[in-house]
Amino acid sequence: MSGSVKTMGVLTVGTLVTVTAYTVALGSNGWLWFGWVVIGLATLGMAATQGD
Repeated sequence: MSGSVKTMGVLTVGTLVTVTAYTVALGSNGWLWFGWVVIGLATLGMAATQGD
């Protein structure tokens, strides 16, 4: 796994934690969750296209 995929994984997990904290504190925001799904799919796509 390349460094960029690891970085995207960390970003995805960090964003999940941030969105979850926002939801708990201020209520759900569909756009934040949509953004997290997009970041997660981009991370999965990067991981799937890596040729190890």
